[in-house]
Amino acid sequence: MNSHSLSRNNELNDQSDRLHFAIALAEQAGQQARKAFLSFETLAIESKGHQDLVSNADREVEIFIRGEIARAFPDDGIVGEEGSDVAGTSGHHWVIDPIDGTANFVRGIPAWCVVLASTFQGRTEVGVICEPSSGETFWAARGQGTFVNGKPVRTASTSSLTEGSIGTGFSNRAEAQNIIPVITEILNRGGIFFRNASGALMLAYVASGRLLGYVEEHMNAWDCVAGLLMIEEAGGRIHQPDPATVLAEGTLVLAAGDAVYDEIEAICARVFTI
Repeated sequence: MNSHSLSRNNELNDQSDRLHFAIALAEQAGQQARKAFLSFETLAIESKGHQDLVSNADREVEIFIRGEIARAFPDDGIVGEEGSDVAGTSGHHWVIDPIDGTANFVRGIPAWCVVLASTFQGRTEVGVICEPSSGETFWAARGQGTFVNGKPVRTASTSSLTEGSIGTGFSNRAEAQNIIPVITEILNRGGIFFRNASGALMLAYVASGRLLGYVEEHMNAWDCVAGLLMIEEAGGRIHQPDPATVLAEGTLVLAAGDAVYDEIEAICARVFTI
């Protein structure tokens, strides 16, 4: 076996270790969060900005996740929504959203998830999204495909916007009026828009063919890099984030099944900077 083959095998083994670790950790964290969700009336809630909430459960789940990562991969960096960044020395970073869809979570709406991704030098290698309320765990590893509870999935194959819904997102980091013409054009073309207040979960739904695509002018890395990998691995197309900046600055998100990607990109290009 030559040195290139040995190196590739080591990469695959490392990826497999991280994937299995991430699946188990996301599901453990999901069960911890679900206990808090079942008593959502008792949560302590703070506002971080327009429609941007955080609860004590978000912070407690992230602390748990960070502790497990530090024990298993002490040289890795960590980027999370609720805690300080850890630089690391390995070139690997874990990207954490302990509860994506907090606005739903704190009001008893069962549309939220735990999100974990592992990146190497800014490129996502492993992504896991656990939705405890449905009992579904979505995962992908680069070059290995996308799965839901162990079953392989693919993005939607339709070429018409009239045959499904497109997820849409908005944050206070973008101009409010920009999403309006995008939604209008989707409707004018016979499509429909979908929003459930969890961008990560909607990206998982694109990867599994439930939504045709997803668009948002800006998403933070912890909300999107796991789902974007899933969509690529499920045969879809994405607007590629910049590995040098995505962890610190986030990215524009356009993602869809291959047959409708160009049309969705054309709609967004009229408003977003692509």
